[in-house]
Amino acid sequence: MTHHGVTGRAITARGLIRRLMLAACAAAVVIPAAAQDYPNKQVRIVVPFPAGGTADVLPRLLGDWLSKKWGQSVVIENRTGAGGNIGAEAVAKADADGYTLLATPPSPLSVNQNLYAKLNFEPADFVPVTVMARVPNALVINPKLNVKDVGEFIAYARANPGKLSYASQGNGTTSHLTAEMFKMMAKVDIVHVPYRGSAPALTDLLGGTIDVMFDNLGVSLQMVREGKLKLLGVGTEKRMASLPDVATIGEALPGFSSVTWFAVAAPSKTPQAIADKLSADFAEALRQPEIAPRLAAMSAEGVGSNSKDTAIFLSEETKRWGDVIKAAGIKIEGQ
Repeated sequence: MTHHGVTGRAITARGLIRRLMLAACAAAVVIPAAAQDYPNKQVRIVVPFPAGGTADVLPRLLGDWLSKKWGQSVVIENRTGAGGNIGAEAVAKADADGYTLLATPPSPLSVNQNLYAKLNFEPADFVPVTVMARVPNALVINPKLNVKDVGEFIAYARANPGKLSYASQGNGTTSHLTAEMFKMMAKVDIVHVPYRGSAPALTDLLGGTIDVMFDNLGVSLQMVREGKLKLLGVGTEKRMASLPDVATIGEALPGFSSVTWFAVAAPSKTPQAIADKLSADFAEALRQPEIAPRLAAMSAEGVGSNSKDTAIFLSEETKRWGDVIKAAGIKIEGQ
């Protein structure tokens, strides 16, 4: 597959997520009587990545608001490992009653089935609930690497093949796939060092053990503002209104685009009425005026899609990242 084929799917996915956001603004879902007393006990949201990253912070933020709306506690449980598979499997095997949910970036729902020879769950069997938000991926470097923009970074990497290293949130995560897509399109050789989540990866990037990372802006932007990291470019299609002086990666590498989304899903066979109620309630949470500045602080754009549109989007993303994995020849070590 050519690289143009990979980025062509990105355009389709971007168009779809715009439709999801428009759909989220439509009339409220009418909830059947069977789901009207849901929830009547504690709701557990499993996050398959470590505390501290956007994958963890976002469901905590919305969970706090939902606990007040529902009058029930919402507990976030971090179940890490295997690129999100361990946490996803725990949810897949939980009771299908809406009281155990998965809140995750793309890996276990739309990537890992293309990476692992065998999974102990079927991503397609989850009942999609919503896409909570999306966050641009960005190219951040340790300031000791003396380049001022994406073009200079590409030139340096080409002149020093195999000498630079990049951190990822783990094998098969969007930070990994984004970097591999960048390497293909820029024709550079940079060594991959996988971690278990953003927080430990950023620790080594800050310490200078690692040179570069394609991280979502939710956590790394504060480190950029403090001068601890240098932001070379963002993965959005156009420059961000909140960061007008920061170039897009696509300005130096035409056609490049990458954002990380964060979705909620329920175990297979969860009643659709409960999934629909959850979709509506997450969308309501995202519309709250006190939530907006918190999202902005994470460089996140709220989505709040319904269950049906989320299912369509997850299918599209599975194809999109599957193309990247195939084109780059990515394999998980030991699988």
